[in-house]
Amino acid sequence: MINRLLTVAPLLTLWIAMAALAYIVVRELGFSRIRKYPLALLVLVLALLALPAGGVYKLSLPYQARILARMSRRQSPAILLPNGCSMFPSNNIWNARVQDLPLDPKSATYIEAMGPDLPLHPDFGVGGGMPFAIAGADQPLAEVSFADGSESDRGPYRIPDSAPVELDADAHVLVVDPSRCMLYELFGAARTGPQQWGAGSGAVFDLRSNLLRPSGWTSADAAGLPILPGLARADEVLSGEIRHALRFTTRRTRRAFVWPARHLASRDTNPDLPPMGQRFRLKSSVDVSQYSQQTQVILRALQAYGMFLSDNGGPWFLTGTTDSRWSSQIVSDLRGIHGSDFEAVDSSGLMVTADSAQARQ
Repeated sequence: MINRLLTVAPLLTLWIAMAALAYIVVRELGFSRIRKYPLALLVLVLALLALPAGGVYKLSLPYQARILARMSRRQSPAILLPNGCSMFPSNNIWNARVQDLPLDPKSATYIEAMGPDLPLHPDFGVGGGMPFAIAGADQPLAEVSFADGSESDRGPYRIPDSAPVELDADAHVLVVDPSRCMLYELFGAARTGPQQWGAGSGAVFDLRSNLLRPSGWTSADAAGLPILPGLARADEVLSGEIRHALRFTTRRTRRAFVWPARHLASRDTNPDLPPMGQRFRLKSSVDVSQYSQQTQVILRALQAYGMFLSDNGGPWFLTGTTDSRWSSQIVSDLRGIHGSDFEAVDSSGLMVTADSAQARQ
C-alpha cells in the first residue's frame, strides 16, 4: 500500500500547492470580488477536484478488474459431462470419504503451526475465487508456450480465447473439455494471440483416469494436483451436496509431499510444518446445524471428504469459483470456523499404488 501511495505523491504535492495558491487568492481578493469572475472560479474549483480524483483513479488501477467483476453478475458455466465421463472415477482419492480415517500422528502439531485461532477464509465469491471455462466440441487446438516446460504437459490444449484468467498473481486458467473428458489447467497464464497462450506451467488431466503426474512434477498447482476438482462450486452448494474433497492453502509448508501430491514448494525442513498433499477434515464435533443451509453443504463436505493442502498462500484459505450466486451469508458463516476445528488425517491406508490416485474401497 505504501508503494501505491508513493505513485500518487507527485499529484498530492501538486494539489497541496494549488490549494495553497487558491487560499492566498481568496484571502487577498476576497470571495465577493472573485464571484465577479465565475469562469475563473469554475476552473479553480475543477482543478482542485480533478487532482484528487486522478489520484484515486491511479490507486484503483490494479484493482479495476476485480471491481468490475464485483459489479457484474456472471455465473460460472455448468459442467455437463457426458455418460462415461465424470470429475475423475468414483474410486479416485478426490472422491473418497475420510470421516472414518485415523488421525495423522502429527495432527495437533500441524494445526498449531498453521494457526489454530485463525478463521477459515472463503477465497471465493462474486469478485473473488477462480473462474473456469468450458471448451466446445469444435474448440480448435491452442498453442501454449511455457517459461519452463520441464514439468509441464506438452498438450494438446484446447483453450478458448475467451477463457477467463484468474484475477490474482497466480493467473490460473482452467478449462473443462466435456466432449473429450479432459481438463486443461495453466499457471501464470496470459493470452498472447489468437489461439495462443503463454504460461509458467500447465497440466492436462484425463478425467477418466486415476493416473497421477510423474513424481516431482508440479502442475498448475504447487502440489502437482488438479485445481478444478477441489473448488467449492456454487451449483453444487445449491444442489444440496458436495461429493468430493476441497482445496486450501496455508502460509508455510514442509519440504515434502505425501500421496497423492507429486510436488513440494518449500525449502523449510521443519518437521512441525505440514507437507503438500496433507489431507484435513472438519471435526465431527463441530455442530453445523447452527449455520445456513448452504453453508451446511460446505461444512458437511469438509467433515466427510475433507480438503487437500495444495499450495502456499493465505492461511486456511478455502478455494472456490467466481460466481454471482455465492451468498454473503456463506462467506460470513465460514469465518466462524477456525483452524482448531480441523484435524489432519492419515490417508496412506487408501493408497493402492504410489503413482495412482485410485483409493482403496
